[in-house]
Amino acid sequence: MSKGVLLIVSGPSGAGKGTVCSEYMKRRPETFLSISATSRSPRPGDEDGVTYFFKTREQFEKMIEDDGFLEYAEFCGNYYGTPKEPAIKAINDGRDVILEIEVQGAYKVKEKCPDAILVFVLPPSPDVLRQRLTGRGTESPDVIEKRIGEAHREILRGANYDYIIVNDKLDLAADKLEIIADAEKIRVCRNKEYLQNVWDLKE
Repeated sequence: MSKGVLLIVSGPSGAGKGTVCSEYMKRRPETFLSISATSRSPRPGDEDGVTYFFKTREQFEKMIEDDGFLEYAEFCGNYYGTPKEPAIKAINDGRDVILEIEVQGAYKVKEKCPDAILVFVLPPSPDVLRQRLTGRGTESPDVIEKRIGEAHREILRGANYDYIIVNDKLDLAADKLEIIADAEKIRVCRNKEYLQNVWDLKE
Protein backbone atom coordinates (compact mmCIF):
# COMPACT_ATOMS: atom_id res chain seq x y z
CA MET A 1 0.00 0.00 0.00
CA SER A 2 1.39 3.39 -0.96
CA LYS A 3 1.56 6.00 1.75
CA GLY A 4 -0.67 9.04 1.84
CA VAL A 5 0.64 12.57 1.54
CA LEU A 6 0.71 15.19 4.27
CA LEU A 7 -0.70 18.51 3.04
CA ILE A 8 0.05 21.46 5.30
CA VAL A 9 -2.21 24.41 4.46
CA SER A 10 -1.44 27.91 5.73
CA GLY A 11 -2.45 31.45 4.90
CA PRO A 12 -3.40 34.78 6.45
CA SER A 13 -6.68 35.38 8.22
CA GLY A 14 -9.29 36.06 5.55
CA ALA A 15 -7.59 34.00 2.85
CA GLY A 16 -10.26 31.32 3.16
CA LYS A 17 -7.88 28.42 3.84
CA GLY A 18 -10.37 26.74 6.16
CA THR A 19 -13.10 26.97 3.54
CA VAL A 20 -10.79 25.51 0.88
CA CYS A 21 -9.89 22.62 3.20
CA SER A 22 -13.57 22.00 3.97
CA GLU A 23 -14.42 21.87 0.26
CA TYR A 24 -11.53 19.46 -0.33
CA MET A 25 -12.77 17.23 2.50
CA LYS A 26 -16.26 17.14 0.95
CA ARG A 27 -14.75 15.87 -2.28
CA ARG A 28 -12.37 13.44 -0.61
CA PRO A 29 -13.97 12.39 2.68
CA GLU A 30 -11.41 9.62 3.12
CA THR A 31 -8.82 12.31 3.83
CA PHE A 32 -7.73 12.56 7.47
CA LEU A 33 -8.21 16.07 8.90
CA SER A 34 -5.73 16.54 11.72
CA ILE A 35 -7.26 18.02 14.89
CA SER A 36 -5.10 19.99 17.28
CA ALA A 37 -4.75 19.33 21.00
CA THR A 38 -4.90 22.09 23.59
CA SER A 39 -4.53 22.54 27.32
CA ARG A 40 -7.17 25.29 27.46
CA SER A 41 -10.55 24.54 28.97
CA PRO A 42 -13.46 23.76 26.65
CA ARG A 43 -15.78 26.66 25.82
CA PRO A 44 -19.53 26.47 25.17
CA GLY A 45 -20.03 24.63 21.89
CA ASP A 46 -16.64 22.93 21.97
CA GLU A 47 -16.57 19.17 21.49
CA ASP A 48 -13.64 16.97 22.44
CA GLY A 49 -12.16 15.32 19.38
CA VAL A 50 -13.99 17.70 17.04
CA THR A 51 -12.98 21.24 18.01
CA TYR A 52 -9.81 20.14 19.80
CA PHE A 53 -8.49 17.24 21.79
CA PHE A 54 -8.72 18.75 25.27
CA LYS A 55 -5.86 17.83 27.61
CA THR A 56 -4.86 18.91 31.07
CA ARG A 57 -1.61 20.84 31.23
CA GLU A 58 0.02 17.80 32.83
CA GLN A 59 -1.23 15.49 30.04
CA PHE A 60 0.00 17.90 27.38
CA GLU A 61 3.46 18.21 28.95
CA LYS A 62 3.67 14.41 29.21
CA MET A 63 2.96 14.21 25.46
CA ILE A 64 5.73 16.75 24.85
CA GLU A 65 8.15 14.59 26.87
CA ASP A 66 7.10 11.52 24.87
CA ASP A 67 7.63 13.33 21.52
CA GLY A 68 3.91 13.09 20.89
CA PHE A 69 3.57 16.20 18.74
CA LEU A 70 4.55 17.12 15.21
CA GLU A 71 4.64 20.71 16.48
CA TYR A 72 3.39 22.66 19.48
CA ALA A 73 3.46 26.16 20.91
CA GLU A 74 2.21 28.06 23.94
CA PHE A 75 -0.14 31.03 23.57
CA CYS A 76 -1.61 33.07 26.41
CA GLY A 77 -0.72 30.42 28.97
CA ASN A 78 -2.19 27.49 27.04
CA TYR A 79 -0.54 24.85 24.89
CA TYR A 80 -1.65 24.06 21.33
CA GLY A 81 -0.16 21.27 19.24
CA THR A 82 -0.58 18.70 16.48
CA PRO A 83 -0.70 15.11 17.79
CA LYS A 84 1.80 12.98 15.89
CA GLU A 85 0.46 9.42 16.22
CA PRO A 86 -2.93 9.75 14.45
CA ALA A 87 -1.47 11.72 11.53
CA ILE A 88 1.44 9.32 10.98
CA LYS A 89 -0.87 6.30 11.27
CA ALA A 90 -3.22 7.73 8.65
CA ILE A 91 -0.32 8.38 6.26
CA ASN A 92 1.03 4.86 6.74
CA ASP A 93 -2.47 3.48 6.12
CA GLY A 94 -2.47 5.19 2.72
CA ARG A 95 -4.72 8.11 3.67
CA ASP A 96 -3.90 11.70 2.80
CA VAL A 97 -3.70 14.08 5.74
CA ILE A 98 -4.60 17.78 5.83
CA LEU A 99 -3.11 19.95 8.52
CA GLU A 100 -4.23 23.59 8.69
CA ILE A 101 -1.71 25.55 10.76
CA GLU A 102 0.28 28.78 10.75
CA VAL A 103 3.65 29.17 9.06
CA GLN A 104 5.92 28.74 12.08
CA GLY A 105 4.24 25.47 13.03
CA ALA A 106 4.32 24.31 9.40
CA TYR A 107 8.09 24.61 9.25
CA LYS A 108 8.39 22.62 12.49
CA VAL A 109 6.30 19.82 10.98
CA LYS A 110 8.43 19.93 7.83
CA GLU A 111 11.52 19.27 9.97
CA LYS A 112 9.97 16.07 11.33
CA CYS A 113 8.22 15.09 8.08
CA PRO A 114 10.42 16.19 5.15
CA ASP A 115 7.91 14.73 2.66
CA ALA A 116 5.20 17.13 3.87
CA ILE A 117 3.80 19.44 1.19
CA LEU A 118 3.48 23.11 2.13
CA VAL A 119 0.57 24.92 0.49
CA PHE A 120 -0.01 28.66 1.01
CA VAL A 121 -3.50 30.04 0.38
CA LEU A 122 -3.83 33.71 -0.59
CA PRO A 123 -6.68 36.06 -1.47
CA PRO A 124 -6.39 37.62 -4.95
CA SER A 125 -5.20 40.98 -3.61
CA PRO A 126 -4.88 43.12 -0.45
CA ASP A 127 -8.10 44.91 -1.44
CA VAL A 128 -10.01 41.63 -1.58
CA LEU A 129 -8.54 40.62 1.79
CA ARG A 130 -9.73 43.95 3.25
CA GLN A 131 -13.21 43.37 1.79
CA ARG A 132 -13.41 39.89 3.26
CA LEU A 133 -12.30 41.01 6.70
CA THR A 134 -14.70 43.95 6.61
CA GLY A 135 -17.52 41.68 5.45
CA ARG A 136 -17.24 39.61 8.61
CA GLY A 137 -18.52 42.58 10.58
CA THR A 138 -16.70 41.39 13.69
CA GLU A 139 -13.64 43.64 13.78
CA SER A 140 -12.91 47.36 13.90
CA PRO A 141 -11.12 49.16 11.04
CA ASP A 142 -7.96 49.38 13.15
CA VAL A 143 -7.97 45.62 13.74
CA ILE A 144 -8.58 44.98 10.05
CA GLU A 145 -5.57 47.09 9.05
CA LYS A 146 -3.49 45.26 11.66
CA ARG A 147 -4.53 41.91 10.18
CA ILE A 148 -3.56 43.10 6.71
CA GLY A 149 -0.14 44.03 8.03
CA GLU A 150 0.13 40.61 9.65
CA ALA A 151 -0.85 39.05 6.33
CA HIS A 152 2.09 40.74 4.58
CA ARG A 153 4.49 39.42 7.22
CA GLU A 154 3.02 35.93 7.02
CA ILE A 155 3.33 35.92 3.22
CA LEU A 156 7.02 36.75 3.57
CA ARG A 157 7.45 33.89 6.08
CA GLY A 158 5.68 31.56 3.65
CA ALA A 159 8.00 32.37 0.76
CA ASN A 160 9.63 28.93 0.97
CA TYR A 161 6.40 26.98 0.62
CA ASP A 162 6.00 24.46 -2.19
CA TYR A 163 2.78 25.81 -3.72
CA ILE A 164 0.58 28.90 -3.75
CA ILE A 165 -3.18 28.75 -4.27
CA VAL A 166 -4.93 32.05 -5.00
CA ASN A 167 -8.40 31.65 -3.52
CA ASP A 168 -10.45 33.72 -5.95
CA LYS A 169 -13.12 31.10 -6.64
CA LEU A 170 -13.61 28.33 -4.11
CA ASP A 171 -14.18 25.54 -6.64
CA LEU A 172 -10.99 26.39 -8.53
CA ALA A 173 -8.98 26.65 -5.32
CA ALA A 174 -10.17 23.22 -4.21
CA ASP A 175 -9.40 21.88 -7.70
CA LYS A 176 -5.82 23.09 -7.33
CA LEU A 177 -5.44 21.43 -3.94
CA GLU A 178 -6.63 18.16 -5.48
CA ILE A 179 -4.16 18.57 -8.35
CA ILE A 180 -1.32 19.15 -5.89
CA ALA A 181 -2.18 16.02 -3.91
CA ASP A 182 -2.46 13.88 -7.04
CA ALA A 183 0.74 15.22 -8.59
CA GLU A 184 2.72 14.58 -5.42
CA LYS A 185 1.63 10.94 -5.39
CA ILE A 186 3.26 10.27 -8.76
CA ARG A 187 6.60 11.87 -7.99
CA VAL A 188 9.49 9.45 -8.57
CA CYS A 189 10.75 9.88 -5.01
CA ARG A 190 7.42 8.58 -3.68
CA ASN A 191 7.42 5.54 -5.96
CA LYS A 192 10.88 4.07 -5.43
CA GLU A 193 9.46 1.00 -3.69
CA TYR A 194 7.34 0.26 -6.77
CA LEU A 195 10.35 0.70 -9.07
CA GLN A 196 12.46 -1.57 -6.91
CA ASN A 197 9.92 -4.30 -6.24
CA VAL A 198 8.09 -4.45 -9.57
CA TRP A 199 10.83 -3.42 -12.01
CA ASP A 200 13.75 -4.67 -9.92
CA LEU A 201 15.52 -1.33 -10.32
CA LYS A 202 18.29 -0.79 -7.78
CA GLU A 203 20.21 2.40 -7.12
